[in-house]
Amino acid sequence: MTAPEAITRRSFWQRRVRDPIIALFTQGITPDKVALTLAVGTACSLFPFLGFTALLNLGVGLRLRMNQPILQTLNQLLGPLQLLLIVAYVRLGEWVWRAQDARFTIAEMLRVFREASPGEFIGRFGWAGVHAFTAWALTAPLLIATLYWVLRPALRRLASKSAARA
Repeated sequence: MTAPEAITRRSFWQRRVRDPIIALFTQGITPDKVALTLAVGTACSLFPFLGFTALLNLGVGLRLRMNQPILQTLNQLLGPLQLLLIVAYVRLGEWVWRAQDARFTIAEMLRVFREASPGEFIGRFGWAGVHAFTAWALTAPLLIATLYWVLRPALRRLASKSAARA
C-alpha cells in the first residue's frame, strides 16, 4: 500500500474529530483550552430547556473566548442525549426539592407546548422546569470538572504526538 492510499483510508473519527482538533493545536490553541471548551460545551448542550442550548453555548463561548464551531457541533451531537436527560433532571430536581412525582413524558410536554397557550404550558410544567434547572445547575459543575480532567491528558498526548510528527 502506498502512502496516498493510507491517507485516503482514514476513519471517520480521524477525519472528523481528531484532525480538526490537531488543526486547532497548530493554530496555537492549547490542549487545556480545547478540553475546557469540550467540557463546558457538553454541559451547556445538556441544558434541560429545548431551544436554548445554541444561545447558551454562543453566550458562554463568547464570554470565555471559546471555539464556537466546537461548541455548536457538540450542541448538535448531544441533542438526543439532552432529550433523554430532561426527564432525569426533572426527577433529580424533584428529589432535591422533595416534591411529588409529576409523572409526565417528553411527548406529552411537546404536545401541550404545541396545543396550549404559553401561559397554560408554564402553568402545567413550570415547576418541572424549576426542578430540571436546579438539577442541571447542581450537576453541570461536576460534569465540567470531570470531563475537563479526563480529556486534558488525552488532548495533551494528542498535541505532543502531532508536534512530534510535524
